[in-house]
Amino acid sequence: MDTLSYKTISANAETVQKEWVVVDATDQVLGRLCAKVAKILRGKHKPNFTPHVDCGDNVIIINADKVVMTGKKWTEKQYVRYTGYPGGQRFTTPKQLMEKSYNKHIKPGMHPLFLQAIKGMLPKNRLGAKLLKNVHIYNGSEHPHEAQQPRVIDINKLK
Repeated sequence: MDTLSYKTISANAETVQKEWVVVDATDQVLGRLCAKVAKILRGKHKPNFTPHVDCGDNVIIINADKVVMTGKKWTEKQYVRYTGYPGGQRFTTPKQLMEKSYNKHIKPGMHPLFLQAIKGMLPKNRLGAKLLKNVHIYNGSEHPHEAQQPRVIDINKLK
């Protein structure tokens, strides 16, 4: 057959162009915001998306304390974890996780409410664990990543 040859271009670690973006969580619904952030982390918004490569961007979420949950989810939703011992099931609510994030027990940039939601939307393998390290979450509007010159995006304009 005498036709042009078409090649599918697959991205790799050397050809990927990662950038830093800032997302404002003020008055955003938690699940919808995290779904869009997971899409940016994965790189699905780019034309050269490759499933097995980290081709997403680094995301900085600011004003995480101003996020919204619909209904009675602040008090009635429960996150379950297991200690590994008999009778070791532990339950927490989103309200308790937010109070915990105000204390200094958590490293800066690691917000448990957001990390748990985003982690569930990423692949359950080594790539997913690597992608989760590309998100940084802060309660206020200040963040220590000014040296990376992040660009501010409007999360509502993303599909």
